[in-house]
Amino acid sequence: MSRNELSVSELTMQIKNELESLFPLVRVKGEISNFKRHSSGHSYLTLKDEQAQIPAVIWKNTGSRIGIKLQDGMEVIAEGRLEVYPPAGKYQLICSSITDAGKGQLQQTFALLLQKLAKAGYFNPERKRKLPPIPETIGIVTSPTGAVIEDMGKVIERRFPAVRMLLYPVKVQGGDAALDISRGINYFNNPADPQHKPDVLIIARGGGSMEDLQPFNEEIVADAIFRSSIPVISAIGHETDITIADMVADLRAGTPSIAAELAVPDRLDLIKTVENNQIRQNSSISSKLEGAQIETNSLINSYAFNRPLIQLQQITGKLDELPELLARSVKMKWTQNASAFAAANQHLALLDYRKTLERGYALVKKEGRFVTRSSKLKPADKTELIFHDGSVEVSVSGKPEH
Repeated sequence: MSRNELSVSELTMQIKNELESLFPLVRVKGEISNFKRHSSGHSYLTLKDEQAQIPAVIWKNTGSRIGIKLQDGMEVIAEGRLEVYPPAGKYQLICSSITDAGKGQLQQTFALLLQKLAKAGYFNPERKRKLPPIPETIGIVTSPTGAVIEDMGKVIERRFPAVRMLLYPVKVQGGDAALDISRGINYFNNPADPQHKPDVLIIARGGGSMEDLQPFNEEIVADAIFRSSIPVISAIGHETDITIADMVADLRAGTPSIAAELAVPDRLDLIKTVENNQIRQNSSISSKLEGAQIETNSLINSYAFNRPLIQLQQITGKLDELPELLARSVKMKWTQNASAFAAANQHLALLDYRKTLERGYALVKKEGRFVTRSSKLKPADKTELIFHDGSVEVSVSGKPEH
């Protein structure tokens, strides 16, 4: 093979290298034809206009991120890179994104982000938090000029002037507005001064076109709202305007003024509630006191409560009778003892040996002991005869008879 001759493969590879390096990223507007989704998940189509056509491929992973349903006849804007496919000897567009040219880029971007955030759970109702019933501090992220902040201030001043308002001034439209708004949300969640952390956060701006409201459709703002530890009220545009910020927020208000009404209670309603609660409390306390008084009276008049008093009165009565009973008992005991004593004296009198001696008897004592037998006496014994009126000493002169 000569030096100037190239094989088909060599030529094709040179074309591939040159073409792919020249067109690493292209945006092509055209009409879809011959659209086919393969069982593998890849999609194949042709983009054409009146004078030319180009084959295109959407790989499975890319197709899952496209938020529109593709079909023949649809005019789209495809973004991707050119690739040469050597086996077929043709070039094709490898698509990285496709948007509907008829709806506009902003709407397509909105739809794609909406799908992404919904899949990530940013709009789930269960993550929505309730607002505090009586906030002490409200943080507001909005423009420092214009009717929005003025109207919100008037509503809050009228409804609940005790609340403190903190403003983080931001741009509400323009290229860097989304970053500015997210900074405001993040600041209130982690303020330099802890006293600047509010109980509720309001993000607000007036009405405008879709382009004007675009900062509130940016992912950086949605992410800041989603990660906020403070409940967020979103009030963007008019009631008919719906932004991604509205859908991520814990509560959406139709207008900034409505947001201010939702954020704070009405002081007149609070005063009325306090008065009604006081009336109910007083009535409840009076009812409980009356009930307690009835129960107390019933208890005081009950037999069980009065039984100790009755028993005490009975004991007191017995104590009053006790001296008389004691006197009668002592007298009766004394009488009984006196009678017993008299009977004992009479009995002792009957047993007194002196009475017997008065009748002519005598007692014989020998050596200090009474002698009761004659055999105990011997002649010449010294004895003592005791009579009722005295005693005499005698001597035994003869032997006693037995």
